Amino acid sequence: MLRRSILASLLAAPATAQTPERALRLIIAFPPGGSTDILGRLIAPRLGEVLGGLVTPENRSGASGAVGAGFVAQAAPDGGTILLDSGGQSVNPFLMRGLGFDYVRDLAPVTLLATLPLILITRADDGVADLPGLLARLRAQPEQARYGSVGVGSRTHLAAASLLRRAGIKGEHIPYRGGADQMAGLLRGDVPFGFTSLALATPLIRDGKARAIGLSAPQRSPAFPALPTISEQGFAGFQMGDWLGLLAPAATPAPVIARLAAAAKDAVEQQALKPRLEALGLTPAAEGPATFARFLAAERAEMQALILAEGIRLD
Repeated sequence: MLRRSILASLLAAPATAQTPERALRLIIAFPPGGSTDILGRLIAPRLGEVLGGLVTPENRSGASGAVGAGFVAQAAPDGGTILLDSGGQSVNPFLMRGLGFDYVRDLAPVTLLATLPLILITRADDGVADLPGLLARLRAQPEQARYGSVGVGSRTHLAAASLLRRAGIKGEHIPYRGGADQMAGLLRGDVPFGFTSLALATPLIRDGKARAIGLSAPQRSPAFPALPTISEQGFAGFQMGDWLGLLAPAATPAPVIARLAAAAKDAVEQQALKPRLEALGLTPAAEGPATFARFLAAERAEMQALILAEGIRLD
């Protein structure tokens, strides 16, 4: 006989909830190998232990996470399918047409899992020591105000656009096909600066190829305790990192959502995972559905305003 659905172990199901005969599917909205995929596969075994069943990670990538999100939005709201997504979903509704689903209407927040600050870097031999120095150069040499990102509407794009906007500098965005390509462009000198993840930046910084200029986070990072945040360098409140979180189909019963959130909190806060999460630049932040819902509402409002102000669009 097939193993009973994970929902059967979540709670005594109310009459309106279904209990399909299948394991829980953890839909990862991005390809294998990235931070989202790695986190999903790290927490899946513990999720299964807590929930009392098998949790199977499944990559459904494409369109900045919209493919996976659309799949879960149309899944049965029985606790059998959940989505692991990132900050792209705060941007997609304002850049993409014809999604076929609505992020707010069709997906229910389960919990934020972790935050992922971005780090601003330059090439090590560029001669810039800090953020004020970089901005002074860009004002004196406007042709140098070029920055790379992993794509239009990505956090690496929006972080640089937001910073330059606040600094009163007009910049040129150079999109690349991924983080590795972006870093290669920076090291070649195609672009003089850019935001990236700690996971990508750390080896370049430690090998003396890149220099860290600032961190887009509320506090300094344990990985670089001497590196000031961008907020500390004259841009109070500046935060433009990524995040990873769980969502379920919109009509999933509230008790099921709560149980999934509690299991996810247990999974992401495992002490044994701490070194792995730090290596990825991830900070656990599992606070449940209500907090995650407020977080998402604020994120979407901020991203919509920035996209409209910058005139960002997908061609």
